[in-house]
Amino acid sequence: MSDATRARLVEWISRHRRYGSVLVVMLLVGLGLAALHHLTRSIRLADVTAAFHAIDRGQVAIALALTIASYLALTVYDVLALRIVGRPLPWRTAAMASFTSYTLSHNLGLALLTGGSARYRIYTRAGLDGPDVARIVAIAGATFWMGVMAVTGAALVLHRGALVLGDVTLGATMAQLAGLAILIGIVLLILLCSFGPRRIGWRGWSVPLPSGGQALAQIGVATIDLAAASAALFVLIPGADRALLPLFILAYALAIVAALISHVPGGIGVFEAVVLAAVPVDRTALFAALIAYRVLYYLVPLALGIVLLVLHEGQRRHPNTFRGAQQVATGIAPLLMSAATFGGGAVLLLSSALPAIPARLHDLSRVVPLPFIEASHFASSLVGTGLLLLAPGLYRRLDGALVATRALLVAGAAFSLFKGIDYEEAIVCLTIAGLLHYTRDAFYRRTALVARPLSPAWLASIAVVVAVSIWVGFFSYKRVGYSDQLWWEFGTRDDPSRFLRASLGAGVVLAAAACWRLFLPAPARPGDRAREEEVLAVLTQAERTDAMLALTGDKRFLFSPDGSAFVMYQVRGSSWIVMADPVGAREAWADLLWQLRALADAAQGRLLLYQISAEVLEIAIEMGLQIIKYGEEAIVDLHRFTIETGVKRSLRHAVRKLGREGAVFALVPAAEVSALMPELAHVSDQWVTAKRHREKGFSLGRFDAHYLSHFDCAVVRVEGHIVAFANVWRTADRGELSVDLMRHANDAPSGVMDFLFVELMQWGKAQGYARFNLGLAPLSGIEGRRLAPAWAKAAALLFRHGERFYGFRGLRAYKEKYAPDWAPRYIAGPGGLSLLRALRDLNLLIGRPRLMPGWGGETQRRADGVAAE
Repeated sequence: MSDATRARLVEWISRHRRYGSVLVVMLLVGLGLAALHHLTRSIRLADVTAAFHAIDRGQVAIALALTIASYLALTVYDVLALRIVGRPLPWRTAAMASFTSYTLSHNLGLALLTGGSARYRIYTRAGLDGPDVARIVAIAGATFWMGVMAVTGAALVLHRGALVLGDVTLGATMAQLAGLAILIGIVLLILLCSFGPRRIGWRGWSVPLPSGGQALAQIGVATIDLAAASAALFVLIPGADRALLPLFILAYALAIVAALISHVPGGIGVFEAVVLAAVPVDRTALFAALIAYRVLYYLVPLALGIVLLVLHEGQRRHPNTFRGAQQVATGIAPLLMSAATFGGGAVLLLSSALPAIPARLHDLSRVVPLPFIEASHFASSLVGTGLLLLAPGLYRRLDGALVATRALLVAGAAFSLFKGIDYEEAIVCLTIAGLLHYTRDAFYRRTALVARPLSPAWLASIAVVVAVSIWVGFFSYKRVGYSDQLWWEFGTRDDPSRFLRASLGAGVVLAAAACWRLFLPAPARPGDRAREEEVLAVLTQAERTDAMLALTGDKRFLFSPDGSAFVMYQVRGSSWIVMADPVGAREAWADLLWQLRALADAAQGRLLLYQISAEVLEIAIEMGLQIIKYGEEAIVDLHRFTIETGVKRSLRHAVRKLGREGAVFALVPAAEVSALMPELAHVSDQWVTAKRHREKGFSLGRFDAHYLSHFDCAVVRVEGHIVAFANVWRTADRGELSVDLMRHANDAPSGVMDFLFVELMQWGKAQGYARFNLGLAPLSGIEGRRLAPAWAKAAALLFRHGERFYGFRGLRAYKEKYAPDWAPRYIAGPGGLSLLRALRDLNLLIGRPRLMPGWGGETQRRADGVAAE
């Protein structure tokens, strides 16, 4: 396979891997539901209902007590993790973070996105930073897996006889040997923690290892958690033999592992299938116990966790009063209302798949015509599907999603009453609608609902809900003889027909939504193109040479109302990334950046300012962005520049040596550069091949004839042939001189770039230029002191020891030869995980530049044109 083919394949996989993950989740859900169908083929819904009602209050009370014990043990996960990272906090804080995190991740899956976000929100307010929170999440996860392995190993060793998992049988000897191997691994891990290294890391990020005693505590706490959680399910099984408890705990641990590995949200279907396959008890009773367990261990703690999170927000903003409750609710509304709407849609779909309560339906049929009942049942499934599709819009704060969701919820409440007097569902729908109205101020973005496709996570969640509702329907009516006639049967007892029609309606709505998005025109983003003469006019006022990056052809532009300034940026994913300072009249800078932030916010994006100078810091701070020092820029004062000093001995030697070897410097005017383009291209190709690089963009120029034709070109010739070149950036006021694209041929003499720089600086000094910009030294000048933030410590560590990845120290040392002054450069962006995502998008943007379709056409006209956004 050629390098080009391999690169295209890697890029294609990278572009589609998220949707590939959706397909994998859907496949796993399908396999889990297929296994459930096989395991429950002899179970009837009526028997499950009877077994569910047979669970008495005493069993429920014990299960609730064990659930509380399990979640209390989960809070100790975080207590231990905080001690291991050396940042202990009060138990109340750790318990709040742990409980809200686990209730969200247990139910919704996507642990880093849901549970990780809850932890980050609470711990950062307690004084921790992002890397510390990441370490806590990693250590808590390791605690859980250590407990799972310990429980599994002990259960396999103690289990007598063969281990049967559905159609798979593991012999008694093999099971005990596997358990013994697991326990030996646990012992070795404890010894490693006792006598091994104190930290482990990768690429500058490290996690402290626990001591031997702490590792034992982790295993003990995790064992208590798993034992209590599994016992909470065990006590719900009517007439379960206590002798089966060790095997049951083993089956529970295996089911948890399978659910986590599958990445199915909440492990739904997968968890139940493993437990049903592994536990040799009456499957009808076990299935009923699993349903009750879902409610007690998952849904009840989720509701409590949401309430605690709301109270925590309220106490933070108004610690001594209940004033401002609406503002508190509005602040967390997008996430909670999105989840609630998604849950409401799931309830309506599941209800459409289950039989109506006969007594209620009989009473309803006396006052409501049968066609109206049938239509309400069908419409209820459509409303449920619509709510699933609208939930992502609420998460993105869209006002259109608010209006449509409220209307569907009210309609869903009415349809629930008219299809079977399902007042419970109606109460749920009306409650969610009321909360949406109460928090309506949170949904302010005037963006078309269809302007942005559903994310892979939402696609997977919708697929899971629809698949589960269909499976529930077929499980409920498994004794029905399916035929074409069922589609056309209408009667108060024809629940299977209503289920089929409701499922078809949901499928049609989903297919219509998919086709709608498929055939939508690509959304026009602001500032796709700009007229070149507009950009060139503003560049005449530039004070910094990096403003010339506006001509690389991979930027978007936002102009000030009078056209005297612009900000250049690009959109990658959800990140709106600004390159350097705004260009032009300084009085317009603040308005430009605020307007661009409004555009990014309206598009559900995040704003990142890259390589800004100290002049922009005040604006960035006012915008509430997090400031990070990125490095330092080397500035040579040309008025004082000379190589006739001791510290510049190496430069003086290089210039004189190249002069003796016949090297000649020349500055080719921009008008004559086109004639040299074939020779420059030859040198550039040699450089790219030798360095094994590929052209980059956004923050760097690329070899492009149109781009290079804008600038003078500094060349070095030997025997009449160009061996090195660099395009020259210079400001109109002669304040700054610099170079961008620097290339040399394979046969260029050693020191040729030093020769080029010195000659260009001397030329600039003679022409009256004030300074020469040697460019940035990333991570330079960042001190990782003991009390410095974690990002500063990581940057300092990477600068000192990261030469394997990038020549940080070498680049700084090279530029030091010119005795420059160092000026700081910064990155300003959102806080938390959003900053990491923005930096990832920045890296992709530089490594895979997006060239614009050429100059000309429409641009984002003026900043005053987006004020209404």
